[in-house]
Amino acid sequence: MKNLIAAIVFTAALAGFAASAQAECAFPKAPATIPDGKTATEQEMLAAMTAFKTYNEEVQAFGNCLEEEVNGRSGSAQLMQLKTMKTKKLNAAVDELQAKAKQFNEQVRIFKARG
Repeated sequence: MKNLIAAIVFTAALAGFAASAQAECAFPKAPATIPDGKTATEQEMLAAMTAFKTYNEEVQAFGNCLEEEVNGRSGSAQLMQLKTMKTKKLNAAVDELQAKAKQFNEQVRIFKARG
């Protein structure tokens, strides 16, 4: 019975730890839209470029936040699990950034071909 209670307390603490780790570093959001290079104005393309620069900075800040989060828990018994979670989160953010940037760059090429 004592082991069962200890296991429940440990599991609850671990779940709380994971939830707090997720809450501290906000996952960056990609720009909502990518202008259509066939019809977009130069102003729309420049606004999108600015939005993507900001998004890139947010992904970098997210990576820095995750790194600080891991470093802040250096004495933790779950350090390896936290590092793995950090890597997965950062990889997901970078993968999304690269995919969205690729889509935007395709539209930039179409836009430039018009002019």
